[in-house]
Amino acid sequence: MVVHPTPDGLDLSLTALFAGWAMTDEVQRRLTAQGFGNLRFNDGVVIQHVLAAPLSITALAERMGVTQQAASKAVADLERRGLLRRAPDPGDARTKLLHLTEHAHRAVEATRALRAGLQDELEAEFGAARVEDVRALLAAVIGRFGGDEAIRARRVRPPR
Repeated sequence: MVVHPTPDGLDLSLTALFAGWAMTDEVQRRLTAQGFGNLRFNDGVVIQHVLAAPLSITALAERMGVTQQAASKAVADLERRGLLRRAPDPGDARTKLLHLTEHAHRAVEATRALRAGLQDELEAEFGAARVEDVRALLAAVIGRFGGDEAIRARRVRPPR
């Protein structure tokens, strides 16, 4: 007999992971409905770094912990889809800096609003105190295992 897991039977790490994926899928679905269907979840890995400040591809690769070739490939894809643009670095004309386009800025704002809206929906359904307790617990777990610095530095990556 094969036993199929249910959400009630999952451990905390898988429950948290799958809950995050479910919420992210819902955000993606709503983004598509708002006209941002060209966005992918992984775009946020690049966008989070460029959002903080314009960067060179070299700096982006370093922050992402990937090769320059991998970063260049991701940047080319985002440029093609109208999310990034390159502009000369005012301090060094040989270097190009990556900037978010207006479309990308609108997508970031839409994503933030949708995530806040999902939280509001969960608070309405389950109670604000319960949702805050879950958020606080998960934040404490992140800190317990050293992930809080990665969040502050915008260097969150999937585990290796």
